[in-house]
Amino acid sequence: MTRTLGAWTCLAACTLLITACSDSSGPDTVAPLPYEGPWPVLPEEGDAIDPGPLAPCHNSAAASIACGAREAFDLSSCDSATLASAPAEGVYILKLRYETSTSPTGGVVGASALHLKSDGSPSIAGGGQATTYERDGQSFYIARDVTLRDGTTTRTAYAGCQVSGTQQLTGCFMSCRNGSVRSRGTFEALPATRAPGEEESSGLPLVSESFVSLGLPVDVYVAKGHAYVVSVNAHGRTGGLTVFDVADKAHPVLARTVTLPGDSYWNGVWARGDALYVASGGRGVLVFDITNPAEPVFLTSLPSEPIDVHTVLVDGERLYAMSPSPNSEVLVFDITQPLVPVLLNRYTPPGGQGQGYPHDAFAYEGRLYINFWELGYLITDVSHPSSLRELGRYVYSRQTSHANAVGTIAGRTIAFEGGEGYDAHLRVLDVTEPERVGKIGEWRLRAQSSIHNMVLVGTRLYIAHYHEGVRVLDVADPTQPRQLAYFNTFREADFERGYGFYEGAIGMRVPGDGHVYVVESSRGLMIFREP
Repeated sequence: MTRTLGAWTCLAACTLLITACSDSSGPDTVAPLPYEGPWPVLPEEGDAIDPGPLAPCHNSAAASIACGAREAFDLSSCDSATLASAPAEGVYILKLRYETSTSPTGGVVGASALHLKSDGSPSIAGGGQATTYERDGQSFYIARDVTLRDGTTTRTAYAGCQVSGTQQLTGCFMSCRNGSVRSRGTFEALPATRAPGEEESSGLPLVSESFVSLGLPVDVYVAKGHAYVVSVNAHGRTGGLTVFDVADKAHPVLARTVTLPGDSYWNGVWARGDALYVASGGRGVLVFDITNPAEPVFLTSLPSEPIDVHTVLVDGERLYAMSPSPNSEVLVFDITQPLVPVLLNRYTPPGGQGQGYPHDAFAYEGRLYINFWELGYLITDVSHPSSLRELGRYVYSRQTSHANAVGTIAGRTIAFEGGEGYDAHLRVLDVTEPERVGKIGEWRLRAQSSIHNMVLVGTRLYIAHYHEGVRVLDVADPTQPRQLAYFNTFREADFERGYGFYEGAIGMRVPGDGHVYVVESSRGLMIFREP
């Protein structure tokens, strides 16, 4: 899960760039090499293509009008009579088209959410309770005002313009800080409910569901008959670690919750032997002793100084930690003794300090495949952990490289790469030759629902797909991913829906015990039988 909703930095106008670097100290760049695999290479258009303005409204720049006030929106060109059919309740994804952007294409596409309520309880806008919500037959306005501890004031406001022929509310938005405009543009409201025509599930039976009270749950790891769920801070609730005994998959038992003072943004988790590794947003890698799996004992945090670690990954006797800040680096540890990790290297790829950050990674056959946000999808030689070497990268316009999985299919090394953001979807890449990466397949559902994490088991790809729930694909033919099963986890009435774009199915593990373990932002730990 990304740390900031507004991380929408566009790349320059390139649509495809593959580079090879000779070492980790500086980019000895060579000319891109064309793909020469057994499948046709597909064109690359990038994600979140600028659609142009989404509504004929405008934002006033008049100094006499308060930023984000209802009067700050010029709706004179709108068909206000259609607002009588604007939604009165429900959860909506907002497709945002920013006007204030440095993008060479003129606009950046982002996303947010609304939860409109008609029962008298506060509606949700801008990530919290709305302070103003007004609607009638010819108007729609909702805003959230916040005063921070340091006295800073913010406002997020949305004004309806008209309802389109497809019954979608469109309008203008404005984000303000201390009375000044920070961003503005137009929006389209899209339903967060399941896709038309789909049932709740197909081929993926739900075995059990266990609520997680700590923060917002985002990741899970299964070891020693226990599921370890980590959470981040959310909506005034503190994150931490929740441990379930899952010996009986149909009836998980809450064993323990763990929090540490002043350190509660825990976004990733992995285990090896008697060690549990937790990615902490404030203290790096937390090491717990799970000799008694129901009673994790905190041992230490690594490295010695406090850093932000977003995800962790274990491959054999190596532990990799993705650290977005302060150095945008990948930390490599020797875990021959799992409870005593030894730091071997801190790696930042060429260009990594100025663009993007490492979000997630996957290790396979001596290579580390790193999702480095807008810097791209990086393929790195880690056979010598003290000296990592970049072999190639795959980059496309408006990239938010977020998660991946890699395996051998049809005798080739195939990578499944996905971003996190509006219109972020699955790409299938032939990475057999890292300097000649080719996109050979794609798979996507609705643009308003991003994919998140994925797990490859043989030729089945399991995807945690936020609002689209859990999806299982047959990728035996990697050029034509085919959906085998699904479960729509998102329900509007669930706990704290509509606070943001990143809701629904998030974390996932398929440990080989015949079950799929999924972390859902509202519903907690959900266990399914493998299809």
